Amino acid sequence: MLGRVRGWHRRHWKDRSKAERVELQTLITWYLTTWFFSLAWLALPLVGGLERRPVPMIVGGLLLLVAVLQCSEANRLTRPVLDHYLGRAELPQRALAPAAVLAVVGLALTLVLAAVKGTDPATVRLSIGATLLSVGMLYGVMVPVRVFLRRSAALAVLLMALFAWTDPDPAGIVTVGVVTAFGTCFSLFACRCGAWNLAVLWEADRAGEVEARLAVAEERLRFGRDLHDVMGRNLAVIALKSELAVQLARRGRPEAVDQMIEVQRIAQESQREVRDVVRGYREADLGVELAGAQGVLTAAGIVCEVRGDPGGLPAGVQSALGWVVRETTTNVLRHGDAGRCSVELRVTEGRVVLTVENDGVEPVASGAAGPEGAGGSGLAGLRERLRRVDGTLEAGFAAADTFRVVAQVPLTEKAAAVREGAGAKPSETEPEEDRERGRGKEAVREVTS
Repeated sequence: MLGRVRGWHRRHWKDRSKAERVELQTLITWYLTTWFFSLAWLALPLVGGLERRPVPMIVGGLLLLVAVLQCSEANRLTRPVLDHYLGRAELPQRALAPAAVLAVVGLALTLVLAAVKGTDPATVRLSIGATLLSVGMLYGVMVPVRVFLRRSAALAVLLMALFAWTDPDPAGIVTVGVVTAFGTCFSLFACRCGAWNLAVLWEADRAGEVEARLAVAEERLRFGRDLHDVMGRNLAVIALKSELAVQLARRGRPEAVDQMIEVQRIAQESQREVRDVVRGYREADLGVELAGAQGVLTAAGIVCEVRGDPGGLPAGVQSALGWVVRETTTNVLRHGDAGRCSVELRVTEGRVVLTVENDGVEPVASGAAGPEGAGGSGLAGLRERLRRVDGTLEAGFAAADTFRVVAQVPLTEKAAAVREGAGAKPSETEPEEDRERGRGKEAVREVTS
């Protein structure tokens, strides 16, 4: 049973976005509100105060039946009305006709009940309010506010006149107007304001998506610009030297070999530079990564606290830890449902320690090993990067729903000198095709000599 509850929670709540959760909570509140007022304002007072006579009993039973039908119809129309307000689908006002007819029938039965003195005046007033609220909550979202207020005022005057015929007491007549005004105000403040809040929330959510797409487009432009800067000049030089080598070869000049060797060198250098651009191996600024992580997490609604100053750290250490910040930020956004994240950078005993901790991670959902155990290779890649600067990475649960990543890098000469891909053995950083080209270059030099 507990597993089914967890499955329902994950399927209907956890897998939804924050905007979808707020909308679902709002809809459930509207559903329950309709039934609450019908129960508290109509059913309970009517059952307790109804006269035990045939006519009042019949009219009261019909009124309870109409109230149940009103609540069911209101629940059926709540989602379409909200979709209409949010601009997702069109809903004509005639779709509210069944709810309006039920409201008129409910008011007519209440008027008959008051005319035959079938219950006390207070129960009659509460019945009017419950009958109006079920349709007012829908109508207040469908039409403009001015139209709703104007028609509600006309309805209040009509109801005061009708019920004055059954009970000419001035206090009772004013009470009918007050109950109608309460239903009007409640429909506007509870339902229309809730729908407006949802509209603002969805607009902010769409703005976040647009901002993310713009960020991706900006990154593509940056990548294209960097690639053009790297390849533009080198390709031009390669073209010129290749043309020169062709001319020298046609004339039988031995300098053609030297030109082709130079072309090979430039091509290999261009390949390394392109690899740097593609892999993002250019020197990373840890301060920029920390600020970016805080901005991204805050924009996602996660409270992010960053402590520590990366100033003065070697470039190799900043580059390695910058990747840790980038990868862990991605994990916080993708895994679990974090509400808080803390990033702490400190230097102690000749070591730089970076700690990233976030909540909202369930061991059942992510596996015993946390986000890494879910099948990703991000943490394994970080360990490989940190190993180049003699660093270590530890990741695991610090509490029931709290995941912690700790990266440590010693402040040694190797860490200060190493950048991404530099200082490692050729077999670790160069692909096989580069080594083959190197051997080919040596062979060319042997032939020309």
